[in-house]
Amino acid sequence: MRRPKLGEILLEMGAINGSDLAHALILQRRLSARLGDVLLRRGLVDDEVLADALGRQRGLGRAGPAPQDCPAIDALARSLPLQVALTFRALPWDRVGGRTLIVTSRPEALDDLRAALPESFGSCLFAVVTDGALDARMHQVHGASLARSAECRVPEGLSCRLWGSRPGAAILAIFLLSVLLVTLVWPTGALRIATALALMVMSANLGLRVAAALAMRRKPMGFNSIRPAEQSARKLPCITILVPLHQEPDIAAPLTKRLARLDYPRELLDICLVVEADDAQTRAALNRADLPVWMRVIPVPDGHPRTKPRAMNYALTFARGTIVGIYDAEDAPAADQLLTVAARFRAAPARVACLQGLLDYYNPTRNWMSRCFTIEYANWFRLILPGIARLGLVVPLGGTTLFFRRSALERVGAWDAHNVTEDADLGVRLARMGYRTEIIQTTTLEEANASPFAWIKQRSRWMKGYILTWAVHSRRPARLWKDIGPRRFFGFHLLFLGSILNAVLLPVLWSTIIMLFGIPHPISDWLPGNGAIALGTIMASATVLSITLSWIACSTLHHRRLRRWIPTMELYFPLASIAILKALTEIVLRPFHWDKTAHGGFGGVDQGDIGTLEDSLALTDAGHLTRNSGRVTRIA
Repeated sequence: MRRPKLGEILLEMGAINGSDLAHALILQRRLSARLGDVLLRRGLVDDEVLADALGRQRGLGRAGPAPQDCPAIDALARSLPLQVALTFRALPWDRVGGRTLIVTSRPEALDDLRAALPESFGSCLFAVVTDGALDARMHQVHGASLARSAECRVPEGLSCRLWGSRPGAAILAIFLLSVLLVTLVWPTGALRIATALALMVMSANLGLRVAAALAMRRKPMGFNSIRPAEQSARKLPCITILVPLHQEPDIAAPLTKRLARLDYPRELLDICLVVEADDAQTRAALNRADLPVWMRVIPVPDGHPRTKPRAMNYALTFARGTIVGIYDAEDAPAADQLLTVAARFRAAPARVACLQGLLDYYNPTRNWMSRCFTIEYANWFRLILPGIARLGLVVPLGGTTLFFRRSALERVGAWDAHNVTEDADLGVRLARMGYRTEIIQTTTLEEANASPFAWIKQRSRWMKGYILTWAVHSRRPARLWKDIGPRRFFGFHLLFLGSILNAVLLPVLWSTIIMLFGIPHPISDWLPGNGAIALGTIMASATVLSITLSWIACSTLHHRRLRRWIPTMELYFPLASIAILKALTEIVLRPFHWDKTAHGGFGGVDQGDIGTLEDSLALTDAGHLTRNSGRVTRIA
């Protein structure tokens, strides 16, 4: 006997008309999506009607509410292997007449589900439930165990979670105290050593920036990319976007509006707003936002540490896409960004596990701080990052506008829940396991930090994470050398350790400026002849070179108006030295503390609208693609 089609059942129920069904069937064939998802995401049916129709199609009834406060039923629900539950979207729901009632929101896979059930379940009854009801029950019965798993997905040897229990923090504390003691006992000698080391670190960092800039002039490496417009005739993947939010009730509603601008089929889009279960204000704001069906809230059970990577690890379990992306709460991604990502992943080899987009700011002229922040990011994302990518070095990932093949992400253990720069650490682990990351020319607009105090909090967290990441991957240097090779081995240390030492030691160099005005300095008698003039010349040359590189980085239409502020960056950089002191203190006393950066208080869109800025950046990105024959940059 022929099983009735879902569309026929819905017509019979009077839930849809023939015209809507015909349109939905066209979309289904074009997108290779489930008809139910097409109807639901297009607002043609609701989830209750769809569940009823799916049940009728398979001769199944609808499940009632799940039993509450019943330990025996909860234990029954947990008895089904979690992987089976997630794969088939199914859970033991209740006991009926001595038989186990199993519900599913994917009844089309009922035969496979039956085959996957443990023999101990015996004869079972089956019913249909909505996706929302199933997810709620899944969080209820598996939430605690999944939260614990989220804390330790990364193998112990590649995680920093043992930092507090192992001698790492104690060794660092002893080292810092020893440096302080030597400085107090032998200040002149300590200052001389620090000056020499600072000169070497400054030269190495500038050398890397110059090498990156020169690499940008070469023909880019990588594979030919498919234009988003060509993707319409190809099968698109389902993409899950994780958006962690924490104590951000004011930004929740604007965020959902910005994400709604994404030009990607809603049938294949799964946006997960990840929020701590006890963050009542943010959850209430999301409830008021009237989320579309392709957006859902993932509540994260309480646990330790309470960090962004832990929350994302938990949410990853519930992701439905084969591609997983990350946005921050204040992000405004380019409308065609996901089409670009889908096209690139389709064309790229399987070993390309990650795509990193570009970041920019929509409030660059809020104040001097936001201007400097924007200039700094233009240097990083439009000059240094693509440059070192072309040099084949390991590149620390940014925390947003990241997209992963889900299979590769899960293979490397996803994110280290205890690392406060989980993005940078993940970039290193991907490289160590033989995966590649590519940079794609698509931009996400963010909110630039416009407060010195907020900047120091944010930057100290980044520096603390860099220290932890460097320490973790340097535990076994021979193994790191074997995993990534000698060139990337030295590049890794320069990028991570060099950034840390640069922030620590630059004040030593700045202090020598007084010698140019005839003021005695502790190292004056150590320098030969005209050493003071030579030192001043070196520092002046380094400053001019740094300004020149920033000028090149700010060559886009969006950034040119900021060029006159580049010389003032010399007043911006000292803030990093304050931040590193905070980072060094915290890494000893509370290494896993996540110093939250507040969003939404720095001006929003800067005297205009996001659309105008996006148009400008889209022209820049399109021009880049044209010049480079549609190629993307490859990061080893």
